[in-house]
Amino acid sequence: MPVKNRFAEMHAEIVEWRRDIHANPELMFDVQRTAAKVEGLLGDFGCDEIATGLGRTGVVGVIRGKTDTKGRVIGLRADMDALPILEATGLEFASVTAGKMHACGHDGHTAMLLGAAKYLAETRNFDGTAVVIFQPAEEGGGGGREMVEDGLMERFGIQEIYGLHNMPGYRVGEFAIRPGAMMAAADQFDIVVTGRGGHAAKPEDAIDTVLVASQIVVALQSIASRNVNPLQEVVLSICGFTTESTVFNVIPQTVRLIGTVRTMDSNVQDLVIERMERLITSTAQAYGATAELDYQRGYPETVNAVDNAGFAADVARAITGNDTTDAAPMMAAEDFSYMLNERPGAYIFLGNGDTEMLHHPEYNFDEGAIPFGCSWLASMVESRMPVI
Repeated sequence: MPVKNRFAEMHAEIVEWRRDIHANPELMFDVQRTAAKVEGLLGDFGCDEIATGLGRTGVVGVIRGKTDTKGRVIGLRADMDALPILEATGLEFASVTAGKMHACGHDGHTAMLLGAAKYLAETRNFDGTAVVIFQPAEEGGGGGREMVEDGLMERFGIQEIYGLHNMPGYRVGEFAIRPGAMMAAADQFDIVVTGRGGHAAKPEDAIDTVLVASQIVVALQSIASRNVNPLQEVVLSICGFTTESTVFNVIPQTVRLIGTVRTMDSNVQDLVIERMERLITSTAQAYGATAELDYQRGYPETVNAVDNAGFAADVARAITGNDTTDAAPMMAAEDFSYMLNERPGAYIFLGNGDTEMLHHPEYNFDEGAIPFGCSWLASMVESRMPVI
């Protein structure tokens, strides 16, 4: 099961799709042009059914195999949205919209799944049904959650679900995966500290919110170092510290802190929230101030089912002829997690070579990865639902 020759033949066509999507990036759920392109191509491929509007602007294609003796259905997912980044690649097909860029390779993911869909519609060499899923708003909007809430799994009878993401730092064509928790839950929080504003020359008549907020920042760092088992992963980062004061001699009435928490275990997540509430409240009270925590749970952790991850690794190994890399847990987040919470499946990384990291203004998807990604996606269907 090496890289399929058909994808070498289709490479220029898939590259053309990718570059067109790259030049015309769209954000969050506002991916109408990309979704229309995907819908049109799926129609050209001869998909048996095409559905639009799931998760607002998602597109789904259904491809039935030459036989269906067991009623099996496998989903394959790609994300379509870009990022609010000013592109600095200098590519001839760079973004034509200032401030929007495919800096995470979703253009490549969409193009690879389109390539796999075309191949599967041509050959139909599988026993069951393949469902190709093109999702909006992975970059913070929770498009995966919205597609699930719109009945994605039930409507199409999906029993297993798979996806991939390019990853700089791994060589092109190298696959990396792990069973169990692979990427973190990503939460965010907003803390408002209220004291008593006053003149900076008379701090004794004020309740200094800058001092209180600074103590809260320090106290929160004790959660990871003193409350969580050192063998469990957690990141708590304060990413913003702002006041309403713009002059040198005013102690502000309020200070706002914002940040993120990343965890790989829901029990650790619960512990962090409980400790944050206690530390924030008690620290503020100690100085005569008050503090309010607004904690928002975000994407859950991305957890690969053990058996499915093993099968995905076997398929990748057969394509490359090399063993897959054991991916280390990553504290970044991915809203494919919502789909994996509904159905067993797996998420795999595909090497993007020595490029700038994801979300960098000079990042570029390596088009040499296309045959490997397309082959893995198509082979997951053919190997998981073989014609007997």
